[in-house]
Amino acid sequence: MKTIADLGDLRGKRVLVRSDLNVPLDGTTITDDGRIRASVPTIKQLADAGARVIVTAHLGRPKGAPEEKYSLKPVVGRLGELLGQDVAFATDTVGESAKATVEGLQDGQVALLENLRFNAGETSKDEGERKAFAEQLASLADAYVSDGFGVVHRKQASVYDIAQILPAAMGGLVQNEVEVLKRLTEDPARPYAVVLGGAKVADKLGVIDNLMKTADRLVIGGGMVFTFLKAQGHEVGKSLLDAEQLETVKGYLDKAAETGVEIVLPVDVVVNDEFAAEGDIRTVAADQIPADAMGLDIGPKSAELYAGKLADCKTVFWNGPMGAFEMEPFAAGTKAVAQALVDATANGALTVVGGGDSAAAVRQLGFSDDQFGHISTGGGASLEYLEGKELPGVAILTGESA
Repeated sequence: MKTIADLGDLRGKRVLVRSDLNVPLDGTTITDDGRIRASVPTIKQLADAGARVIVTAHLGRPKGAPEEKYSLKPVVGRLGELLGQDVAFATDTVGESAKATVEGLQDGQVALLENLRFNAGETSKDEGERKAFAEQLASLADAYVSDGFGVVHRKQASVYDIAQILPAAMGGLVQNEVEVLKRLTEDPARPYAVVLGGAKVADKLGVIDNLMKTADRLVIGGGMVFTFLKAQGHEVGKSLLDAEQLETVKGYLDKAAETGVEIVLPVDVVVNDEFAAEGDIRTVAADQIPADAMGLDIGPKSAELYAGKLADCKTVFWNGPMGAFEMEPFAAGTKAVAQALVDATANGALTVVGGGDSAAAVRQLGFSDDQFGHISTGGGASLEYLEGKELPGVAILTGESA
């Protein structure tokens, strides 16, 4: 695995770094700058080494052409504040603005190029088109550093193809993420609990399959829990339901009983008649959900149960909120799990918050990053790693790519 140190003396060299700056925006206001903050150490390391740093990233899901709402322009100011220096901004990725901006860089200076996904070649399934775009990117630089963990599970031009063209290394963020995930999969300290939430069981099928072999406990919450309750024969009303996965979930419950893996489900649920912060909000037993109600959070007894199931754990991985935490009446379950991880961390456990909604939730609910062992910047990449899948952006840097 090549690191930045393996690239040699970088003074005066143009180094293209793939960061993950895909932050949530309210208009042009950044609502959670966690990914920018996580990207800063590697960019700063390169700048301090005298490199001319060219930062590339994506935002949102544009369809291969420029869209103003997905511009990276709102990120420039915050990145500059955190770096303590002005950051130049190119209004395109490989066009005249990018070339002129890179040309104007002095040693130790930083530029950000516009959204990679404004170019169809970035995410193209056609290898030739992808490679052609990667070559355009590579023409701007002398070396490449992969530091966007949120995209290493994608075979994209700025993640995979460019690493075959330029001298390439892994940035500190990606290196740290991979090391933490190895601790979750290679002889984890036990008891080992995995907390899974979020909307759909279908999104987590592969990871549940694989975790049945390694975890001691699977603690289930979020919208996906209602498919488990339905598989047990309970009424779930208007709650989220992955009806197509009922048989699969029944299989998981049977397999868990056979193998001794504990699947923890809620004993009570907070329900409402609609997806809203007002209305007839009440707590009911998990097997007594009214036919005209929908479950929107685990209940207080469940929150206590879940905290108890995590209290003695030496390793905890958490991906997905326990309920609709964005609405205050349905935030208590997610907050209780976050607090349980904080307590476990204080007791010496390795606690990992698996990116995406979970990372946003802990910050929104008032927790700080340093209260947890590790907050991942890539939910999808974390899950695919735990599922046992190869991460192309990592494999290409370690010589393991097929």
